Amino acid sequence: MSSSGDMPRTTDSVGAAVDAFRRGQPVCIHDAADREGETDLVYPAGAVTPDAVARMRNDAGGLVCVALGNEVAAAFDLPFVQETIDHPAAADHDLAYDDRSSFSITVNHRDTRTGITDTDRALTITALADAAADPAGTDFAGTFRAPGHVHILRAAPNLLADRQGHTELGIALAEAAELPPAAVVCEMLDDETGEALPPAAARAYAERADIPYVEGAELLDRFD
Repeated sequence: MSSSGDMPRTTDSVGAAVDAFRRGQPVCIHDAADREGETDLVYPAGAVTPDAVARMRNDAGGLVCVALGNEVAAAFDLPFVQETIDHPAAADHDLAYDDRSSFSITVNHRDTRTGITDTDRALTITALADAAADPAGTDFAGTFRAPGHVHILRAAPNLLADRQGHTELGIALAEAAELPPAAVVCEMLDDETGEALPPAAARAYAERADIPYVEGAELLDRFD
């Protein structure tokens, strides 16, 4: 597993996470035992390379998604996809861990071929970060096509005051690092059980890889 660099060691998990994000490096965030109970490998979207996508595939294994701030999503008229699906499967979408899903549309950058390769997804992801940095100057439909292979997540309007998912935690971290409101999240899965990677195992991975590990409760205490 690759190292994230020579990061200063600190007992302040939130400070270490903010510093890592500011430097374009990943963070492991565990939301809460009584929520999804998952740890996500989270990157600032603008720093994602093909190698980072490969790392998420191999070391995490979940769905690679880009969380965007609510105002950015609104500027591009990106809906919550559940509200747009006219199908019985979209009715009574009851979630055990939250009131609603944050999923919006899926996209590929128009310069990609299939959109699924590490190179293609990295291009789409970094372009979404550029769009988040300058919504007024971005022709979204001219830059992206839908459907695609990168899932967009739309953060709640009042961020952590409304919802405490990885979508909102990632955007809060980006804001604290003074970066555009765009973060990549990918669930860490356990190859042996087929379930979410237990927090202790996720923390051990983070220590081996020199990546900050932070609990969602710590981020809530600092940012909410």
